[in-house]
Amino acid sequence: MKRTFIKAAAATALVAGALFVTPTIANASYTPPTTGTVSSATVAAGGSFTFSVPGDVFAPGESVTISLTGESALGASLGYVKFAVETKALGTVTATADGGVAPVKITLPSNASGRYTILATSASNPTGVVAYVTVSGSASTDNSLATTGLDNAALLPIWVGGGALVLVGGGLAVATTVRRNRKQEAA
Repeated sequence: MKRTFIKAAAATALVAGALFVTPTIANASYTPPTTGTVSSATVAAGGSFTFSVPGDVFAPGESVTISLTGESALGASLGYVKFAVETKALGTVTATADGGVAPVKITLPSNASGRYTILATSASNPTGVVAYVTVSGSASTDNSLATTGLDNAALLPIWVGGGALVLVGGGLAVATTVRRNRKQEAA
């Protein structure tokens, strides 16, 4: 009887522990990329701007890939790279001695519209550095991440209530098992 009680209590503790650990794992923090600098946050379609990265972001002298994401981004070009643009990658530059990227000129396509994301990544910093430009006349100027999912604070009462219900249910199961075993031993 004592072993049955210990087994039931251990199983209840494992289930309760899993209920409290799972939300913590699922809500691991996201670290957004470092912010780069653009000469102008608003650019006309077909216009140019410069993009740079502060020091201590990349390893000195390493190759840094610069890409542009946005509508018609395939028509954009990096100022001094002379090859065809493929899959929105503008090209690579070499990191400066302090680990930054010197200003590079980026030209948007003539049919550009909306918001564009400039991303610089390297082997030592795969998260990279990000900056944003908006084509003048476009509606979006918000540089923050989109809000998705639910607010964790709103879910706390649900998790606490659910955990309490599981613990009470486990306790009732243990009590029922102990009671049943006592009746069987008495008979």
